[in-house]
Amino acid sequence: MADISRQSVEEIVEAVGGKENISAATHCVTRLRFALKDEGKVDKEKLENHDLVRGSFSSNGQFQVVIGQGTVDKVYNVLVDVADLERSSKQDIKDEAEKNLNPIQRAVKILADIFIPILPAIVTAGLLMGINNLLTGPGIFYEKSFVEVNPAWADLAGIINLIANTAFVFLPGLIGWSAAKKFGGNPLLGIVLGLMLVHPDLLNAWAYGEAQREGSIPVWNLFGLEIEKVGYQGQVLPVLFSAYILAKIEIFLNKRVPDAFKMLVVAPIALLVTGFIAFIAIGPITFWIGNGLTDGLVAIFDAAPWLGGLIYGLIYAPLVITGMHHTFLAVDLQLIASTGGTFLWPMLALSNIAQGAAALGMMFIAKDEKVKGLSFTSAVSAFLGITEPALFGVNLRFKFPFIAAIISSAIAGMIITMAGVKAASIGVGGLPGFLSIFPQYWGVFFIGMAIVLILPIVLTFVFGKLKRS
Repeated sequence: MADISRQSVEEIVEAVGGKENISAATHCVTRLRFALKDEGKVDKEKLENHDLVRGSFSSNGQFQVVIGQGTVDKVYNVLVDVADLERSSKQDIKDEAEKNLNPIQRAVKILADIFIPILPAIVTAGLLMGINNLLTGPGIFYEKSFVEVNPAWADLAGIINLIANTAFVFLPGLIGWSAAKKFGGNPLLGIVLGLMLVHPDLLNAWAYGEAQREGSIPVWNLFGLEIEKVGYQGQVLPVLFSAYILAKIEIFLNKRVPDAFKMLVVAPIALLVTGFIAFIAIGPITFWIGNGLTDGLVAIFDAAPWLGGLIYGLIYAPLVITGMHHTFLAVDLQLIASTGGTFLWPMLALSNIAQGAAALGMMFIAKDEKVKGLSFTSAVSAFLGITEPALFGVNLRFKFPFIAAIISSAIAGMIITMAGVKAASIGVGGLPGFLSIFPQYWGVFFIGMAIVLILPIVLTFVFGKLKRS
């Protein structure tokens, strides 16, 4: 693209409320990120009709304008001059934007900041588990599993399964790293803390139920206090709370211990104290809370699966708009650890596909060539699990495609939940999502996929025609 004109950037600045409304600004690979004083001053219609703009949305206190890879940095360079801004880092914008968040939004943002960095590992693991499901699931290629009919492939399947399971077996290590970093502690100590909670000397969390029934849970006797030697494989809450304690102890000690003694004092004391607190209090309490929440959620969906699927399918996309969808990643991981699968994630995948199909529907009815192009590219992105371009660039902008998508997602969610569809892992939340579904549920899941691929296009077309009539 040619050099960006000053006038075009001035129009963007004017559309976001003028330079006096901008507290700070930075950019990522595709988007301008603003910390605005008052988002109510944004003229979204004017902004999204701008030739350089592909969409806009607000998330976690930041107002983000989608420009596109390779262009956004040029726009930002002109923006800094036009709006008389100092160059800001992403962290500067986050810090500025957090001032505008309420307590619930802050809590959601903390979870998002912790889980988003580890998503590549989790999604990769989910894809590999999907490949393992293809090889080991009966009734896919043959009546028996592929590896039973072709034993030479068994070891390959075993290696794939080991690689795939690693991220889930050592999930507390990943969360410990990300959480400690978020809370201001040493990420390496966070890794050690997480791995400590799944140490081989501890009873595997997945064997806890059977050991409890048999009365054979190993314990430590600590000055008359019995502490269960239980690991927290696949658990989310224990390492989250422990990492917070670890980081706060580390920060406290770093402020008071002389530099010459920090290596000898800070990390050993922080890990030792956090370890005792984790095994004595945090672990048992959060383990009980996590399993209680899981049991409650399962009970609700068992009692009225059609209603649960209908509601979750309907609200998932609105949750994406608020950023609160990140909280359900922790729920999915807890469900997988406690019950061996999650019934929530399949609805996520269908919701993403529905948003992509609705955007694709807009491509067929839009007259503006820019909207047609944006609709197609954002649909492809949504089909591969990234819905923001479709959501904010097309569906919410015209409203009726968004309504078409959530109606379709709700219907499909109701159908697959009534059939008990579960995912063995978290994978790519789009068309490849079937790989993460247990193979015995593929038939029903494909019916759900057909619904969210066809119905949003039909409804978008109908709503669009009605709107114009």
